[in-house]
Parts: sequence; C-alpha cells; structure tokens
Amino acid sequence: MKKFALGLALIVTATGSYAAGCGKPRNAFDQVYCAGNLFSQKDNDLNKAYTSLRQQLDSGQKESLKQGQLAWIKSRDAACSKEDSSGYFVNLDCAVDKTQARLDFLKERERECKSTGCSNDKLAK
Repeated sequence: MKKFALGLALIVTATGSYAAGCGKPRNAFDQVYCAGNLFSQKDNDLNKAYTSLRQQLDSGQKESLKQGQLAWIKSRDAACSKEDSSGYFVNLDCAVDKTQARLDFLKERERECKSTGCSNDKLAK
C-alpha cells in the first residue's frame, strides 16, 4: 500500500477556512495546513483565470491554451513533487510559487487578448 504524504492535509484545507494562526504557524503541521490553504486558493484563482481566458478564444486558440496548460502542469509537478517508496511528497511553497507565476501569465494573456488580440504562440506556452 502506498502512503500519501500531505494528502490528508490538502483534503482538509480545500474545505477549511483560513486558520487564525497562519500568520505565525506554531509547528510543521500548522505550516502544511497554511501552505495547503494558500495553494488551494491560488489553484482556485488559476482555474478562474483559465476559464475567463478560454471564453475569449476561438476553438484553435482554446486548443493551444489547453496544450500549454497541460505542459505547465507536467512542469510544475516535476519541479514541485516526487514519489518514492515512502509516499508522495509535494513542496507546497514551490507549488504556490509556480501557480502564482502561471496565474500572472494567464492574466497577461487575457489582457493581451482584450487589447491587441490573442497570439497562439503565447497561448501554447
């Protein structure tokens, strides 16, 4: 049976509210909880930005964006997680940073699409 490190923490934080102690976590478990909350929020923001951008695209551009997003997910996962015999491990700080960078990228593409038009080359990144 495989162990899932941080799996429970992410499930709990996805439905929980922001903990009062996240400004000053007391221990590693508080840090995981708070980082999980932050990651969940960034991921939610990313999904909203992706959906908003897709609404402005034609079918070819949507496919370019989808392929770029799938490549980004693989890149993020390779950089921020690993699996070994003791379980799965996720560096939540890395995941938050990568997700924020992608969120910024998607918002910039949306601004470009609204002002000067969408570029398939940029959407595919």
